[in-house]
Amino acid sequence: MFTEKINEIELVFETTETSFSPLAIDKGTLAMLSVIEFSSADKLLDLGCGYGVVGIFAAKIIGAQNVFMSDVDEKCVELSRRNSELNEVENVKIIHSDGFRNIDEKDFTLILSNPPYHTDFSVPKHFIEKGFNRLKIGGKMFMVTKRKDWYFNKFRAVFGGVKVTEIDDYFVFCAEKRSMKYAGK
Repeated sequence: MFTEKINEIELVFETTETSFSPLAIDKGTLAMLSVIEFSSADKLLDLGCGYGVVGIFAAKIIGAQNVFMSDVDEKCVELSRRNSELNEVENVKIIHSDGFRNIDEKDFTLILSNPPYHTDFSVPKHFIEKGFNRLKIGGKMFMVTKRKDWYFNKFRAVFGGVKVTEIDDYFVFCAEKRSMKYAGK
């Protein structure tokens, strides 16, 4: 278990030795969170939530009722539930899902992800392609990775464009879903 502050918000997390970044919040996650502007009107999905850092932090800002979290790993889902209780945001919706398979929502304003990027590209490919369809017009998808080219090209192909910010050797991608009327402009 560890405690960490993000933007003056103190958070506590229970983890396991097998959790991704079990002793502190991952620098890539912190890089991604540093570029996002949250709004109380947001409806957010933390896709591949791990033990819950992104979704729980967002819930503290925009309200737990506006946050959905999902992970394919049942242990991560359990840890996210435990950590949402520890951080007093029990009303977040935590879903055991392989990508979008068990997620019915389709009108997110934000989808945030720090996907596994040290293997093949099948997971982020699914996240980007299916995430586009789950965003409302004007909604944004943020993703953080250590690699640039493949992600840049994939976001550009699916969304029509992408903004890339480099922070501490991580690349934070931000792509906005635009109406077809304005695509390419």
